Parts: sequence; C-alpha cells; structure tokens
Amino acid sequence: MHREITQTKHILWRPHIVGFLYSFSYILVGCIILFLIILVKSRTFEDTSGHPLILLYALFVTSFTLSRLVSALFYKRVLRSISVSRSAYEPTVTFCIPCKNEQDVIFDTIDRCFVVAYPKEKVEVIVINDGSTDATAQEIMRAQEKHKTLRVLGWEVNRGKKHAIAAAVACARGAIFIQLDSDSYVTADSFRSLIAPFENVSIGAVCAHADPKNADTNILTKMQAAYYCMSFRILKAGESTFLSVLCCSGACSAYRTEILREVVPQWMREQFLGMPTTWGEDRALTSAVLKAGYQTIYSDDVQAYTICPETFSKFYKQQLRWKKSWIVNSILVGRFIHRTNPFVAYAYFYPLVLTSFLTPIITVGALLYVPLLLGYFPLYYLLGILLMTALFVVYYRSARASNKYWPYLFLWTLFNIFVVNFIMFVAVARLRDRGWGTR
Repeated sequence: MHREITQTKHILWRPHIVGFLYSFSYILVGCIILFLIILVKSRTFEDTSGHPLILLYALFVTSFTLSRLVSALFYKRVLRSISVSRSAYEPTVTFCIPCKNEQDVIFDTIDRCFVVAYPKEKVEVIVINDGSTDATAQEIMRAQEKHKTLRVLGWEVNRGKKHAIAAAVACARGAIFIQLDSDSYVTADSFRSLIAPFENVSIGAVCAHADPKNADTNILTKMQAAYYCMSFRILKAGESTFLSVLCCSGACSAYRTEILREVVPQWMREQFLGMPTTWGEDRALTSAVLKAGYQTIYSDDVQAYTICPETFSKFYKQQLRWKKSWIVNSILVGRFIHRTNPFVAYAYFYPLVLTSFLTPIITVGALLYVPLLLGYFPLYYLLGILLMTALFVVYYRSARASNKYWPYLFLWTLFNIFVVNFIMFVAVARLRDRGWGTR
C-alpha cells in the first residue's frame, strides 16, 4: 500500500518536474545567448573604431529591443488581470468586410462569419463591394443566397477601404464592430475570446493573433509566417502589457462601435501633407481609439488567418504601403500620446520611432560604409543581430510551441537587413503617393 502511494506521488509530480526542466532549459539558453550578445556588441564597438555615436546607438537599440521582449513576458499576467467571465457577456456584433476583386476568397470569408460560436441572432455581417470588376459581385450574391441576413453595400465606382469602413460603421447594428480583411477569418471556437475583453469598459479595441494560411507556399511565405508570429506574440504582446497596442491588425480586430462613431468623422477628414490619407486604416483606427482615452489589447486566445503575399512584387507593394502608413501614423500619434499616456510615450513609443528611423541608416553604414571605406565585412554587426533573433526565437518557441516556422525567423532577419530595411527610404520618398499599390 505504501509503495502504491509513493508511486502515485511520483506520477503526480512527474509533469511538474518535466515542466520545470522545460522552462529552465529555455531560461538557460536565453541567458547564454544574452551573454553572447554582450560579447559580440562589445566587439562590434571595437571594430567600428570606438565611435561614441555607434556605441550609443548599439546600447540604445539593444536595450530597447530587450525591453520589448521583457514586456512580452508579462503579457499573460496583464491579460488575466483585465479579463472577466466570457460566458455571460454576449453583445451584438457586426462583421465589416470591405473588398475589391476578391472573387477567389470572398465567399469563404463571408461564410465563416456566420459559423462562429456565437448566438446567430446577435451576428450581423456587412460586406462592401467597392467597385469590383471581376466576379466578386456574383460570389457575394451566392453568399447572400445561403445567408439571407447578409447585408451588402454595392458600389460601382471604387471609393477606397477607408470609405467602406466608414459606411459600415454608420449603419452597423452591433455593439462590437469587427474589421476583417477580405481574405481573412477568425476561427469559430476562438471568436468569443475576441468579444469577452469588452466587458471591461476601459477596453476600446482587441487585436486577434493572425497567421498566414498560405504559409507553406514558398520560402517567402514561410519567412512571413515566422515574422507574423513574432510580431503578434512578442511585439504586440509587449504593447498589450501596457494596454496600448499601437496597431490592431486589419486582418482581424474588434472595436466598440460607439467609439468608432465618435472618431470616424475626424478620421475621414484626416490629411497629411495637404492630402487625404488612403492607407493604414488599422493603424489610424487604433490611434483614434487610444486618443479617445481607451485601452487597446492583443489576445493570442483569438486565432485568425489571412493570406500573405506569395511573390516579391506583391510583398514589396505591401511593405511600401505599410511603411508609408507607419511613418504618417507615427507623426500623428506623436502629437497626442505624450498627453494621453506619458509612460508609454517616453518609455516605448518615441524610442520605437527613433529606432525605426535610425536602423535603416545604420544598416546602410554597416553594409556599405564599413566594407568600402574601413575595408572589412561587418561580421560582428550581423552576428549581434542574429543572436538577438535567437533570443526572440527562444521565447517564440516557449510561447507558441505549435508554430513550426521559427527557423525561418533567422532568414527573415537577414532578408530584413538586406532588403526590407531599404524600403523605408522609398516610403519616405513616396509619401505623397496615395495609391494603394496592389490594385
């Protein structure tokens, strides 16, 4: 009998021991990588002739990047602190799906909205056909035959996604407004987790975790899959720790409809360099919610899927649009965030802006100035960045163990250094170009 009790205790304790060893291994590997980062950064400083500005930049970027990772460690704790029971809270919801020339995906996107695990009478779906010239209208009609309550706004002339969202906000009946890209959807069983946080009256917007559903297509999509996971589960999670996610993704995010009705009129009048802004709707709406004094969060309990670019041409156009949106929105947010949230402004937002603008410049110096004028390859500079990536991968693996694309984060890092960084210069030069870029 005593032997059976002892064996039972061992069985009960075994999962705890395995869990402890599992966590300890990640911590140990992380500490080793952090030590190597310090060594490599010091060698980088020596190789650049000890210039104080380079040392200052290295210390600033390294400490800021590490702070984003540390912030993500506390994400779950903060999310639990603001969460309430999700069983009794069931507000009405409205899905908004703007689309143009999406004949291959729009039916599936609409169909999935109607099968979410939520009372059917509380779900409204609005699709805006924004001047499509292909068979999108026919696919929407097919969806309407299956789902009689589907509401359709059909425009013969393209007005833009901004106008589509504004029109949907104006006629939405739901208390919660869910913005979906035309090629995206939220899984049925995780949908309630998108709505539950709104029971906390201070929450103005919730961002879902989005992964590319076409990730296995080629190396480019696999790299993007790794970047998406890191961007959401680490970077947005870190922002969510401060209840200030700066961009609730257009792939799948939810807002309080009443807030949008307050901020959309001003958003529609928003201009930059004397011209209307026509891209970056997700960033602009999130910024408007933050400016109104509400909190914005990310929830990895909500699983959404989207389609990422499969060719470099489409990827380049997307990145150019995103970077132009980021530049414009950063300037607009910088005008108010120091008043609405001083801590986030000075501890996170302004350092983020500074880092994002400096990094492409430093990269040019490292890849061109150092080899051509100083006569050696910036090996330690690249090694330091890859080691920082390795540190992110350690947390990536512990936080999202089911995601198999983590090795491609190293490829993404190199791709970002040699290619994506330089798109920022093009974005700055083409800020006055308001074209969407993918039509």
